[in-house]
This record gives sequence, C-alpha cells and structure tokens, in this order.
Amino acid sequence: MITRETIDKVFDAARVEEVIGDFVQLKRAGSNFKGLSPFSEERTPSFMVSPVKQIWKDFSTGKGGSAVTFLMEHEHFTYPEAIRYLAKKYNIEIEETEVSQDEKIEANERESMYLVSEFAKNYFHDTLLQSEEGKAIGLTYFKERGFTSETIAKFGLGYSPETWDAFTKEALSKGYQLDYLEKVGLTIVREDGKHFDRFKGRVMFPIQSLSGRNLGFGGRILTNDKKAAKYLNSPESDIYHKSKVLYGIFHAKQAIAKQNNCYLVEGYTDVIQMHQAGIENVVASSGTALTPDQIRLINRLTKNITVLFDGDAAGLRASIRGIDLILEEGMNVKVCTFPDGDDPDSFARKNSYEDVVQYLENNAKDFIQFKASMLMDEAKNDPIKKADLIRDMVVSISKIPDRIKREVYIQECSRIMDISEQVLLNTLAQLIQKDISEANKKLKNSDASEQKAFEVVKNEPQFTQEKVNIVFELERKIIEILLLYGNYEEQFEDVILKANDEGEVTEVVEKVDYKVFQRIYLSLQEDEIELANPLFRDIYNDLIEKYNQEEFNREHYFQQLSPEFAQTVTDILMQEEKEVLHNWETKHIYVKQKEQTIGQYVTETIISLREYLINKLIMDLMQNFTPDIPEEVLEEIKTSINDYNKLKVVLTNNIGRIRSTYY
Repeated sequence: MITRETIDKVFDAARVEEVIGDFVQLKRAGSNFKGLSPFSEERTPSFMVSPVKQIWKDFSTGKGGSAVTFLMEHEHFTYPEAIRYLAKKYNIEIEETEVSQDEKIEANERESMYLVSEFAKNYFHDTLLQSEEGKAIGLTYFKERGFTSETIAKFGLGYSPETWDAFTKEALSKGYQLDYLEKVGLTIVREDGKHFDRFKGRVMFPIQSLSGRNLGFGGRILTNDKKAAKYLNSPESDIYHKSKVLYGIFHAKQAIAKQNNCYLVEGYTDVIQMHQAGIENVVASSGTALTPDQIRLINRLTKNITVLFDGDAAGLRASIRGIDLILEEGMNVKVCTFPDGDDPDSFARKNSYEDVVQYLENNAKDFIQFKASMLMDEAKNDPIKKADLIRDMVVSISKIPDRIKREVYIQECSRIMDISEQVLLNTLAQLIQKDISEANKKLKNSDASEQKAFEVVKNEPQFTQEKVNIVFELERKIIEILLLYGNYEEQFEDVILKANDEGEVTEVVEKVDYKVFQRIYLSLQEDEIELANPLFRDIYNDLIEKYNQEEFNREHYFQQLSPEFAQTVTDILMQEEKEVLHNWETKHIYVKQKEQTIGQYVTETIISLREYLINKLIMDLMQNFTPDIPEEVLEEIKTSINDYNKLKVVLTNNIGRIRSTYY
C-alpha cells in the first residue's frame, strides 16, 4: 500500500493545469484555463481548470475534481494507478507501507508476472524489427496486411522465433524465473523438466488492460500446419482472465468515452486496421463469445455499442445470439454489416476515413429492428417458422430492463412482423412472469437461514415529476459556505442569558465573533439538525473535523478530494467559474458577491433550513386530520401545530441567534 507521506508529496507536487494540459489543449481565461471537453463533442469550450483552487469542472457532463480524479475519469485509472502515474510524472519515489508476509508474497508474485509479460512484449517487438527471421516472416506479414510502422509500434506487435525455446532461453538469461514464465503461459514445462515456447513461430498481438498493463498475448501461426490452431491465446492466469478483457480497450477508451459509442469487432486485425483508418473507438472480443464482464467494461465508458459483422450470413445468425447479454445490461445496441466478402479489416483497408465513417453512420441499424427484419426474411411464408422466430424476437425484447423501450420495440416488431401488438405483449408478459417464477424458485431453494421475506420482481424505472428539493438546495448552500468561507471570522448576534446579583435572569442581545464553521456547527447542534443528504452529511462531517483539527488549507483539501466527494465539491466550487464562462455581465445580469455579506448569508441559510423543517413537521401533523380522529388527539395535534408556529416567530425575531448562558 502506498504510504500517506508519498500521497501527500504527490498532491503537493501535482499541478492540475499541468496534468490536464497533457491531455487537453488549455487556453488562459482570466485566472483560470478553459478548453474543449475531453468527455463530449463540443465546439464551444465548457471545460474549466482553476489553478488557484487546483480543481477542474466539465460543465458539459457535470464531471469534476482534482488532478487524480481527472486521471481516473479520463484514463480510467484506479486511485493507486493515478497516484503512481503522478509520482512518475513528478519524479517522486513511491514508498509503501509494510504488509503481511502473505500479502507481500501475493503482491510480489503478481508484480513478477506483470514484469515477465512486459519483458515478453518488448522481446517479441524487438525480434520483429531487428532479427532477420522476424523481418523476413513477421514484419513482411504485417506489411502485407497494410500496417504502417507507426501502427506496428502503437500496438506493440511482435514475432516469436520458430526455435523451440528462443524466448525462454533469453528470459532465463535475463534473470526471469521459469516458474513465472510458466504461470503467465509463455513457457510450457513438461513433466520431464524440458520446456519450450508456447508461441513459437507466431506473430504476436499483446493484450493490454484498461490502464495499459500487459496481461497476455494472442499469437497467429503463419504456416499451413493443419494440426496447429490458427490463433492461440495466453491461458488463464492471475493477471489474465480472457472473459474480462477486450482487445484494444487501452487504445480505444478515450475515443469511446468522447464519442459515446463503442464499435465491437471480432479479431485483432479488425481493431488495428480500423484504428489505422482513423476509427479509434473500437475493441474486439478476440474470437470468444461476449461475456457480461466484457460488456460491463464497455459500460464504464459508454451506453452505446455498435456491433460490426462481416457479410457472411451463417456467421451472422450465430453471432447475434450473444447480443441479448448486451440488452440485459441496459445498453443500446446497433448492428452494421459489411458487403459480402468484406469484414472490418478489409473494408477499412480499401476505403478512406470519410467513406468508412459515412458507411457506418448510414448502415448501422438498431439491433431489435435488424434482428426482426433478418428473421422475417428467413421465415418467408412458413407460418410455423415465423411463429418460432417471433418468439425468439420477444425473448430478446424481454431482456431489456427499461419498460418504455420494451413497449417501443414491441410496436416496431408488430409493424415489421405484421402481427398484433397485443399478441406480442401477451408473449412478453408470459416470459417476464416466467423469469419471476424461476427467480422465486431459486430463492426458495436457497439456504433457509439466508432467505429473506421479499418478492423477486423485475426492476422497473420509476418516473416522478421533477420538483425543486428545498432541503437539498439549502444543505448544498451550507457545504458551499463551509468550503468558501469556513475560516472567515464574522460577528453574529447571540441571545446571552445573564444572571444578576439577585439571581434574576435576563436576555441580552450581544454581538459575538465566530468563525463561520463554528457558527454553522453550533447552530445545527442547538437544533439537533443532521443533514439529510448522505453525501452532504459526509462532506460536512469531514470539513468540520478538518477545521477543528488544524488550520484549514483549502488548496490542499481540494487536491486530496476523495473520488466520492470530488464531483459534488467541484460542482459547488466552480459555480463562480460557470458564471464567468457564461459571461452574465454582457447580458446585464449581475451576480451577487457573497463575500460582502457572509454573516447575513450564513444566518439566512440556517434560518431557511430551520423554517423549512418546521413547516414540514406542521404538514406531517396536518396529514393526521381525518373525519374519525378522536377529539383529544385532535386537540394535541392542534397544540403542537400552534407551538411550531410560535417557534417560527421566535426564529424570525432572533435571526438565527444562539442562546448562551453567562454567569
């Protein structure tokens, strides 16, 4: 685990404008920088970076945070990966805390496997470019496929020599252990102790994770040996799980997120050729059936998938069966087929970037519509076959979790298949009920001690009329005040209870100096008010704790925002930058400067929250008024409502004063 000291050094050294400047072209805008959003397509800049606050905000998508959260959003790093990236950028040595022996062994083993895999990638690439065999066989093959030198370097393509143990010998001579070579599947060790290279005589396609670490390889044989598999993948290991990896995801992730669409193809060369043609938001399932883990990997980047098939009808019919999994994840699926004899590789090779883009835009069809049309073409005039295909179609629709989408597709299928909507809806209802029954059956068969008394039902989206959430807005204001003015010292009026020599107690209104954070804390404590929004509550408690423990450093706090706080906090802090971005003054709209009346701003916010909560209590009590309510209960409710109304008057008169007792 990375030490707290290292993380602090990273945050102290990292400048958000420098980190983001590596990925986004920024231009000075007053004290800030602005640029085009890296997360959406736009022509007018809505991406703001504040060097003073050391935060960024993308107003087109709502995302925001620190340098670390930018890397997590843009590069899809984990938190430790982002820290390591910044440590490397700023030449900071990473120190790690002591871990248990078992954890150390496991971490060392995984890291050793990564190192072996990275060494193999470099070895195969160097062999391709520098050895006579590599250039004559491997490089010639890639050049014949139309790959440029830049493309070969970008994807780290390589070649494994025909010799039985060329790679293993080289790895052992460099100090890599045979045990790890075997564990990552690069070397096969026989029972008699002899070993040989798994990928001998193959061109190599390195397979990388979302963050760019090398996990495994795909190797293609170039001879006509019918006994050998044309393509061979690394076996499953602690670092490579085929069902959780997509080929090309590292190079495609930014384009997928920015264009909000992912093209899914079948093979390595399809991905590479599309990239070379300029279409970078493309990944491959590497010839395996698509899995839920792979779909969820894409789902982190976009909700939209376009599956690219070649023109082979038989292969197409078999391939579309797996797309139901994508629908089940709530994603939007389109399908695009190429002319007979073409696949994404050959089509991209033969056409310009503009032609490929235009073809994809014009020929990509919604999957449900595509499947319905294809099935009806197959059924022709055979009624029995048509009935089976209609049922197949409704099965796909039943996988879609969104009820509105399901009904829209039912209407579309009714039109294409020339069958009544009611029949399709009845079939759909039967399928959904069957799913529910099966789920309940599984529940009943589970361990009785773990059973819960609930009914398993399909998730349905809940639609409610959007209303202004007053408590949310007031609590958001409290967080804003703490972030911007928490350390400011202001005068507030308090009701001081004083006792004279005779013991008589009188109320005296005096002005008392408080820091803003103290005033807010005491006011909420006095009325036992706890913020309702869980995220605001966590941020509030974190800020109060930090204000109480040390001299609050706002810039340092912003830099070290945890991912779960980042978006909310930057949303609040960049509001002023949003006003600058929109240039309200040119439209004769003048934004009030809160710094001029901070004390009043604090007081009004606290009073507004108190009054709203009291009004809510009154409304809750009034809900109990019914014709059959007992007289004594009615009187109690009326008394309570009257007391609350009196309290509202007191609140207004005292303007948020805190009662203190001095003797």
